[in-house]
Amino acid sequence: MNRDGRARVAAFTRTPARHLLKVVITPMDRALFRITGGRLKMSAPAMPSLMLFTTGAKSGIRRESPLICFPQHDGTWFIVGSNFGLEQHPAWTANLIANPAAEIHYRRELIPVTARLLDETETEAAWPVLEEAWPGYRDYEKTALRAIRVFRLTRA
Repeated sequence: MNRDGRARVAAFTRTPARHLLKVVITPMDRALFRITGGRLKMSAPAMPSLMLFTTGAKSGIRRESPLICFPQHDGTWFIVGSNFGLEQHPAWTANLIANPAAEIHYRRELIPVTARLLDETETEAAWPVLEEAWPGYRDYEKTALRAIRVFRLTRA
């Protein structure tokens, strides 16, 4: 999908429909991932995507979260805790803060990674990169009324 198409999809995900998207898209993406053995993800036509596997911060249970991602030239990935612009941070962000060792399924490969929450200065520097790929991404902060958490994933 080209940048204009991504901009239209991104704008739609910032409408009140985001509440429905979260409860429909995320479970469907998990199911599609399981059914196809990780070959397909709903977000893949619009953006690079991955399945993030974390350890629950409170439960200790392995959790999976389908996410769009931003692969970088240095072999790392940015992932963003936008949670469709909802007021609370997504649970996976707390999981990574509590236990930064995780795994991702990316391009049919299971990769151990270490996550690092970017500080405020690093996050500010990352936003132009993120918005080049997903136009208007930072607008989620307006609806969420919170700073959006941005992580860098590095191969472990």
